[in-house]
Amino acid sequence: MAIFARVVDEGSFRAAAKSIGLAPSRISETVTELENFLGATLLYRTTRKITLTNEGRVFYARVVDMIRSAETGLNELNALSLEPVGALRVSVPAFMSSSELLTTMGEFARQHPHVALSLSFTDHPVDLIDDGFDLNIRVGWLEDSSMMSRKLGEIDRCLVSGADYAASRPEPKHPGDLENWDWISYAQRSDTIEFIAQNGRIAKVAGNAQVQVDNVDALHHLTQQNLGVTVLPQYLAERGLRSGNFVRLLPDWQLRPLGIYAVWPDQSRRENLTVHFVRFLAENHQN
Repeated sequence: MAIFARVVDEGSFRAAAKSIGLAPSRISETVTELENFLGATLLYRTTRKITLTNEGRVFYARVVDMIRSAETGLNELNALSLEPVGALRVSVPAFMSSSELLTTMGEFARQHPHVALSLSFTDHPVDLIDDGFDLNIRVGWLEDSSMMSRKLGEIDRCLVSGADYAASRPEPKHPGDLENWDWISYAQRSDTIEFIAQNGRIAKVAGNAQVQVDNVDALHHLTQQNLGVTVLPQYLAERGLRSGNFVRLLPDWQLRPLGIYAVWPDQSRRENLTVHFVRFLAENHQN
C-alpha cells in the first residue's frame, strides 16, 4: 500500500522506483498484486501517464491516513532511540571542502558511528531528486522552492588580487576605479559585483574578465598567479592575505555575505535522519 501511494505521489512507476530504490518492474508487480488482492483496478496505465480510478481515489485517501499513522509511530520510536542509524548522501560545494561546516559534519560522523555519511563535492548545481541526494548544501541567496530548507550561517567575502598585480595599478578608492582592471570571474556568480559603503551607499561594478572558472579553488590559485582581481570567501582569502601573496582591495567597502542553506526534499513527514543531521549542523556550526 505504501508503494502504491508513492506511485501516485511521484506520478509514475519509474519515478517511484527511483525514489524507493527498487526496479520499476518490481514496483509495477507490487501494485498489480495489490489490485489482484483487492479485486479492483486502482490505476489506469498508459504509455505516457497513470491516473487513479474511482476506486483508486477512495483507497489512496485511506492509505495516506495509514502512512501518517505509521510515521507518527516511527517518530515516537525515533524520539526514544539513543543512536541514529542509516545512510545519508549529501552534496556540498567543492570550495567548502576545508570549511568549518565540513568540520561540523566530521563531528556528526564521530558522534554517530552507525550513520554512513557520503559527501559529494561539486561547485555545479545538482538536482536532489534526479541525482539521488538526501541533502544539498547551497551557498548564495536561496530561491523559492518546494524543498524544505534551513539557514545554517553565512560566509563573508572580500575583494582581493595578487600582491604583484595590485602593485602594478593605482590604489583604488572607489569600486568604479576597478572597471578597467582584469577580473577572474566565477561561472556560478553574476559578473556584476555589488559593494556597500559604510554609509549604506551601493555601487556596482561589471568586471571585465579575461579568465572565467567554475571552481573557487581555481579562483584562489589564479589570483596567486597575479592574473587579476576577484571575490573570494573570507576564509579562503585569508590564506593569501596571511602569506602576503594577496592584497585586500577597497577594505572600507563591504560585500553582501552569502547564506549557507541546507535543502532537502520533503519526502517524509516524520522526524527522519536528514532532519536530525540538519539540526545538528544548525546548532553546532560556527560561521
